[in-house]
Amino acid sequence: MADSEADPIDQDVLAAYLEGAIDGFSGLDKIVKFQSGQSNPTYRLDAASGTYVLRAKPPGKLLKSAHQVDREFRVMAALAASDVPVPAMLHLAGDDDSPIGRAFFVMEHIDGRIFWDPGLPEIEAPGERAAIFDAMNGTLAAIHSVDLERTGLADFGRPGNYFYRQLSRWSGQWRQSKIDDIPEMDQLITWLEDNLPADDGVTTLVHGDYRLDNLIFAKDRPKILAVLDWELSTLGHPVADLAYQCMQWRLPNRGTFKGLGGVDRTERGIPSEAEYVASYCERRGLEGIDDWTFYLAFSFFRLAAILQGVYRRYADGNASNPEKAQVYGRNVPVLAQLALEAIAEG
Repeated sequence: MADSEADPIDQDVLAAYLEGAIDGFSGLDKIVKFQSGQSNPTYRLDAASGTYVLRAKPPGKLLKSAHQVDREFRVMAALAASDVPVPAMLHLAGDDDSPIGRAFFVMEHIDGRIFWDPGLPEIEAPGERAAIFDAMNGTLAAIHSVDLERTGLADFGRPGNYFYRQLSRWSGQWRQSKIDDIPEMDQLITWLEDNLPADDGVTTLVHGDYRLDNLIFAKDRPKILAVLDWELSTLGHPVADLAYQCMQWRLPNRGTFKGLGGVDRTERGIPSEAEYVASYCERRGLEGIDDWTFYLAFSFFRLAAILQGVYRRYADGNASNPEKAQVYGRNVPVLAQLALEAIAEG
């Protein structure tokens, strides 16, 4: 079984299934659960035929529209024909035919580096840190440049004002998963509703959770080998991804969230938020970004709503990582307050 009593997988049953579903798969020896994931539980499969990764829906009752592993599978399979690096998709099992009782997919295991601290303390040379951030920037621009028709993703999201739809979705999920009243969240939602930008008609593929620790880098150079965790991907406004990533510049470099707040970025060779945005705009042929305060505030709100959902799953007894889920739940007001501070700064 997987090494989690709360989330068991019958190894023998899974092995028999995968040997019939994936060409060349044989000799499943061990299932090891990654502890970093909070939404869709993810496991390393060690087998005689190699190493694989399995990503599944969590067990238990789930919020509607959440944990759609089939969408993750679809978008990564489609991106194999693009400039965006992704693991090879090997198999998708739906809820009805899954041997573990819930949908999952199996993908290639990518051997590389994952950086958990954006301050990059494990990197010695400022030039290499700068190159890592530049690779992140270039890959984000590549995601937003994907040809939707050619990759078969033109119907991967709904038309219309992306931020209106997202604000409605996450406000609803916030209310469904709320446990305690958080006045800062109510104040933030009201401000976002009152300051929603007009729809400019721009639509691209968006990742939805684009950040440093969802990227796998080569072991010997600042090259991105794979972009992971596409659960929240859809068609939408590209600035949503950019602002979401730029939250990292404002989060403190301590405690629950590892951000760049308080880090001497110049000394470390890390670009400022303005420099990072300017590089992105240059790559995408943009003159600049209006309404940046709204996009930042919305990003903090959306992350707070996501983490409230994680906390709710903990309260309901089906969190992927209960210890972290508790901590994330306590930090929902912190994120809302950071959004209000960004608004006050203008």
